[in-house]
Amino acid sequence: MDPNTFSPTHFLWSFSDGVATITLNRPDKKNPLTFDSYAELRDAFRALVYVKEVKAIILTGAEGNFSSGGDVHDIIGPLTEMDMPELLDFTRMTGDLVKAIRDCPQPVIAAVNGICVGAGAILAMASDLRIATPEAKCAFLFNRVGLAGCDMGACAILPRIIGQGRASELLFFGRTMSAEEGERWGFWNTLVSSDDLMSEAMKWASRIAAGPNFANAMTKNQLNAEWDMGIHQAIEAEAQAQAICMQTEDFKRAYRAFIAKEKPVFEGN
Repeated sequence: MDPNTFSPTHFLWSFSDGVATITLNRPDKKNPLTFDSYAELRDAFRALVYVKEVKAIILTGAEGNFSSGGDVHDIIGPLTEMDMPELLDFTRMTGDLVKAIRDCPQPVIAAVNGICVGAGAILAMASDLRIATPEAKCAFLFNRVGLAGCDMGACAILPRIIGQGRASELLFFGRTMSAEEGERWGFWNTLVSSDDLMSEAMKWASRIAAGPNFANAMTKNQLNAEWDMGIHQAIEAEAQAQAICMQTEDFKRAYRAFIAKEKPVFEGN
């Protein structure tokens, strides 16, 4: 993938100064996902593992909404006609999108306005940081369409963000989490006005892009890996990770800048 020429079919892409912006772009239907957009998003996040020029990613939706989840006509209807092997292919593919978001080394910032439900809520959940507006309406709707709440990693990831009890409430009832609740519970990192949403997301992304990118990728990797570790394993893993980071030029640049009483300029190596 060349971030300067990448031209996806099912979402918008822009890239500048180390920051890539992915915009879900079916605003007439509140930016739902289709079989093809799921797959293209998955492939894009997988490819980003190898794209060093991209240092941070903003994930957002067009024209006042984030995403209404799986398209009722393009996805839900056909699913009711599939047999088990086809259904499992689909659910594994959607789960692979979450894996790809978590596995790409770049921090992902979800910038959320308006509707953020179903698979849209999952995309926000899978991101590393989440900025929303007071108008954001987030719901994990699977229970309301006769499905389990354990979709695309929700039962693993959501409790780690907002706690087991609150996650259980959202997944059993499928109710909408207000923006204020989401911020209070720690799902949203911050709330900003809709006019300021993208500028704030870009400010955060630019700050990340200007940082020690190798070390940021190591932090994301450890945040993922340490879910399955005991405290002794985690401390040892972090000792090894930090020792690796201490061999980077960015670590030396920071030291030299400190001695010179200057702000360090990181280059990601």
